[in-house]
Amino acid sequence: MTDTSETDTTTTSDADLRAAVERGIPATIAELCALVKIPSVAWAAFDPSHVQASAEAVAALARGLDVFESVEIKQAGIPGSSDLGQPAVLATRRARNGRPTVLLYAHHDVQPPGKDEEWESSPFEATVRGDRLYGRGAADDKAGVMAHIASIRALVEAEGPDFDLGLALFIEGEEEFGSRSFATFLEENREALRADAIVVADSNNWDIDTPALTIGLRGNVTFRLTVRTLDHASHSGMFGGAVPDAMLATIALLATLHDADGSVAVTGLTSHEQATPDYSEQQLRLETGLIDGVATIGRGTILSRIWSQPSITVTGIDAPSVANASNTLSPSISVRVSTRIAPGQVAADAYVALEKHLVEHAPFGAKVEIDDVDMGEPFLVDTSGWAVAEARQAMADAWGTEPVDIGVGGSIPFIADLVRVFPEAQILVTGVEDPDSRAHSPNESLHLGVFKRAVLSEALLLGRLNQRTGH
Repeated sequence: MTDTSETDTTTTSDADLRAAVERGIPATIAELCALVKIPSVAWAAFDPSHVQASAEAVAALARGLDVFESVEIKQAGIPGSSDLGQPAVLATRRARNGRPTVLLYAHHDVQPPGKDEEWESSPFEATVRGDRLYGRGAADDKAGVMAHIASIRALVEAEGPDFDLGLALFIEGEEEFGSRSFATFLEENREALRADAIVVADSNNWDIDTPALTIGLRGNVTFRLTVRTLDHASHSGMFGGAVPDAMLATIALLATLHDADGSVAVTGLTSHEQATPDYSEQQLRLETGLIDGVATIGRGTILSRIWSQPSITVTGIDAPSVANASNTLSPSISVRVSTRIAPGQVAADAYVALEKHLVEHAPFGAKVEIDDVDMGEPFLVDTSGWAVAEARQAMADAWGTEPVDIGVGGSIPFIADLVRVFPEAQILVTGVEDPDSRAHSPNESLHLGVFKRAVLSEALLLGRLNQRTGH
């Protein structure tokens, strides 16, 4: 890898980069709108042809930059399965004259839209209202894809296509579906992806006026839990009161996962100690829509609960609907359990603790089954490297205010794979989202001012890294 020296952060190309970003933003937003129209949901129940179409659109954008030596759409195998993962785009350009190589990551797949009636405009028709662009993937993470494309385009316009910086563009196609082929993809494309710094454009900013560098991420353990009490359904009027139905057992079991104040009550799930910025309950209510009169849950500062403590959420349930409810004792109920684990804990250890708890606390002798398990490791960023310093300075110059170091309650599990395969690379977790983006929710949106500043931050970073020489 390239050992790089410090560079002058007041290079004469800064003004050119700013002008190039400004000129390119309208076309970039139009390209983002075109990507949003493609319903690229990688989940098994959705049409995979849309993910393929999205990959082809991203590859066309990469080829249109005319700077990459290779642009390919590739797939890798899913460990433990004969299936291939979803298509990803990989574009590469070798470094020259001792310059570093930067790997730019984002993902082109999106979350399912949910119920159309909960959207104020069609989820796959990008719609501008005020200073925000609405649509599924408008923020998470097709805006991340376009931030990379736009920043490279600005660098080409300011420096010309014959610059020395090495680039690898990796746009994944299944991040929202667990990045199941990610580790295999890294191994199969190790040399093409090798870099001195890795920019992961899939996180948040502090607010619409303040940039952030994410330095801590919770990991995840998710699974399907099935609770069984009967061989077949029975009449609730005839046998209720003597026979425990699966719904009763499931509710009772899930209730054991939390203390009375909502803190996680599973022995073996750990927390991470870290200082957190000031963040009020009023701000939490504003950003989440927490209803007046409903209390917060957990202990410690609000941000410590979100960034550095475990949480457990039931994200789905297979049970009779209210419309189809009959007077029946349900024989089995399945739920999807999503657990976020604190930095510093190994995901496999957290799973063992969860499994032990659920088996030991099953009420009435109910039978507990766990399957469809996904695990992702938490992550803490080493902030001592030159790339972090360069990124912070670029953010400060682009936004006009110093960036904040933040943790994130959500997970980006593949980062642990990046660290494992490329231990010498410096990881920079950036993003285009803000507290009102509502990623994964109806009415997901991108603040256009935040997007422009995020593009400028990355363009300045790339321009300055293009000036760094080895020694």
